[in-house]
Amino acid sequence: MLALDALDALVRLCPPPADPPPTVNWTEAERDLGVGLPADYKQLVETYGDGVFDETIWLLVPDSAYDDCDLHAQTAERDEVLKDLWEFEEKPAGLREAGAKVLPWAFEEGTGAFLYWLARPGQHPDEWTVLYNEGRGPLWERHDMGCLAFLLAALNGTAETEYFGCLRGALKPGEHRFATADAILGTVGE
Repeated sequence: MLALDALDALVRLCPPPADPPPTVNWTEAERDLGVGLPADYKQLVETYGDGVFDETIWLLVPDSAYDDCDLHAQTAERDEVLKDLWEFEEKPAGLREAGAKVLPWAFEEGTGAFLYWLARPGQHPDEWTVLYNEGRGPLWERHDMGCLAFLLAALNGTAETEYFGCLRGALKPGEHRFATADAILGTVGE
């Protein structure tokens, strides 16, 4: 499914906020991260902004007012957590390749689980695939699709995953909800 088709399907399934999210300076965000970012992710962020899908999947965005939702803050934190983890736990197969790394793009509410991109050397960001890590255990799940396609599949119940069972078939189109980080976490400075 093309990213634009997936975005249209996601918008029909789970309407974005009425007010557009803040504009992201992608050049600056990518420079700060040291990598380009996938086009489907940029479309997702430009449509929804930081917040949570169905009270379950939190989307990370560059320069969020909330550290929990900030792509830069979570990337730095995850790098440290995984560096420590891999001192005693084996890396997943895709990460054993020299130069391969993961970057977080979302997390699961209340579980410690993260959704990552698997970034391999020489790969364009639009070719990155999704890795899910349960967070409180050693299991990693690989999905050969981008973040937008995965999010759509998780919400509509078609993702081949052991996780997100609470989303599977629970809601129909129009019943899915996206809540902004401001709506859930409160406006910064208030």
